[in-house]
Amino acid sequence: MSKSHHRTLRWPWLVSVLTALSVALGPGAIPAHAAPSGPAAPGLTRFADFPAFPLDPATLAAQVGPQVVNINTNLGYNNAIGAGTGIVIDPNGVVLTNNHVIMGATDISAFSVGSGQTYAVDIVGYDRVHDVAVIQLRGAGGLSAAAIGGGVGVGEGIVAFGNTGGQGGAPTASPGKVVALNQAVQASEAVTGAEETLSGLIQVDAAIKPGDSGGPVVNNGGQVVGMTTAATDTYKMSGGTGYAIPIGQAIGIAGQIRSGNGSGTVHIGPTAFLGLGVVDNGGSGARVERVVGSGPAAAAGLDVGDVITKVNNVNITGATTMTDVLTGFHPGDTVTVIWQSKSGGVRSQNVTLADGPPA
Repeated sequence: MSKSHHRTLRWPWLVSVLTALSVALGPGAIPAHAAPSGPAAPGLTRFADFPAFPLDPATLAAQVGPQVVNINTNLGYNNAIGAGTGIVIDPNGVVLTNNHVIMGATDISAFSVGSGQTYAVDIVGYDRVHDVAVIQLRGAGGLSAAAIGGGVGVGEGIVAFGNTGGQGGAPTASPGKVVALNQAVQASEAVTGAEETLSGLIQVDAAIKPGDSGGPVVNNGGQVVGMTTAATDTYKMSGGTGYAIPIGQAIGIAGQIRSGNGSGTVHIGPTAFLGLGVVDNGGSGARVERVVGSGPAAAAGLDVGDVITKVNNVNITGATTMTDVLTGFHPGDTVTVIWQSKSGGVRSQNVTLADGPPA
């Protein structure tokens, strides 16, 4: 067992608390029952030029390993740390990963298996609805970039690579096969409790474990066909079911992020930070559970027990609405926050947002 299991560790994946197994849905279902606004997944048709030889995990590991980075995060506001995986998609240090790998991180570093170096990380942008993020390794160059494949077919052999257990070093290879396509899961993140529905996923029977999130799922030619995002909690035993975002969908979103084209789901650059933690309040507002002492919310007079009802004239119905609204803003923007004070009365305050961790 990895030493990191004994630390106060938030595993940055959606795996351990899936509340519903796969159902055959199309690629349109997303959190909060909103209309899909991200790039659609390409048709999952079989890729005609897949090599016809059997999978050889050792050979694939030598090929794919240098294209992988191990991501380590510090979640300062949650007193936790995390570990995940990323895929190099540009030799100059552009890396594809899951949004939940970096979500809430106050500090991020990445170790390139190919170069043997550890890099500080800048966030290029992220799509929390579709669980995709792009990060930049500062000063990186000449890295080995992944070969991007096409679709997969049911029954096709795959190997998933990841920073299993946060152990670092060369990625662990987990062979398996494609079980089903266009699957949907309801998942929640262990520390924050954030829930989301992910759809259009590739279901595999590889032994996906904590730390594998954001890692490549490759075919027998070493081409990336998916990015690991979730699994059932039976990972604690020998079995389990894993889920991957089709690489065409992930790369499409990454392209939108890299172009600087924000949207209702895609956030570009640093995250606007209000400096508080909220929970649902029975469908009426978001109740403040925690206030960061040096943050904008504290300066505005918000306190634990207050209920936020509006941000910039948008009605707040719960914690998810708060995140949705703030996703569209950037550090330095000013928003009007209206809340019901726990001591009675309604208050309104203009608040200038700070620079904070990814949502």
